[in-house]
Amino acid sequence: MSSFTSKRILGYFFRGLLFVVPFALTAYIILLAVQFLDNLIPINVPGLGILVVFGIVTAVGYMTSLFLTRSIFEELEKIVFKIPLVNILYTSIKDLMSAFVGDKKKFNTPIIVKLSENTHRLGFMTQGDLSALGEPNLVSVYFPHSYNFSGNLYLVPRDNVRVLKNVNSTEIMKFIVSGGVSQLSQLPVGVVPTEDATETP
Repeated sequence: MSSFTSKRILGYFFRGLLFVVPFALTAYIILLAVQFLDNLIPINVPGLGILVVFGIVTAVGYMTSLFLTRSIFEELEKIVFKIPLVNILYTSIKDLMSAFVGDKKKFNTPIIVKLSENTHRLGFMTQGDLSALGEPNLVSVYFPHSYNFSGNLYLVPRDNVRVLKNVNSTEIMKFIVSGGVSQLSQLPVGVVPTEDATETP
C-alpha cells in the first residue's frame, strides 16, 4: 500500500472520529442520565420511572407556588438551614441550580476581564454589587475551566470588567469550555441575545 493511500485512509479515519466520537459520547452521557433517573424509582417498566420522577418534581413545583402549601416548604427549608454542615451543602446546591434554572439566572452576563496589559480572560459576572462584603468597587466573576465542568471565582475591580454585547452567553460558555476551539458567531447589531446577556446582575 502506497504512502499516499495510507495518508488518505488515515485522513478518512480522523474525519470519522470527529463525527462519531461527539455523537457517541453525547448519546452515552444521555443514556447514563436516563438510566439514573429511571432507576430512582424501582419500577420494572422502562421509562416509567422517569415519568414518575418528572410528575413528582412538577407536583412539588406546583405546590411551592401555592399560597397554602408554600409555607410548609419554607418551614422545611428553615429546619435545614439550622442543621450545621447540611445547610452549607443544601444552600450551595440550591444556589447553583438557581443560577441555571431559577428566576434570576447568573450565567447570562458574559464579560471579558483585563488581567494585565496584554492579557484578558472570558468569564461570567455573577454578582455586580459586593457592598455586603464592604467592596462596592468589586464584582464577582466566574471563570469556567476549559475541557472541564469546573471553574474559579474571582473578585475583580469593576473597571477591569467589560460586558460583551451582541454575543450569546451559551456560545461564550462553549468557547471557554472548548479551550477556544468552538467557532463564535456574532449576533447582528441591535439584536438582543436570547439570554439577556447584556444585563448586569
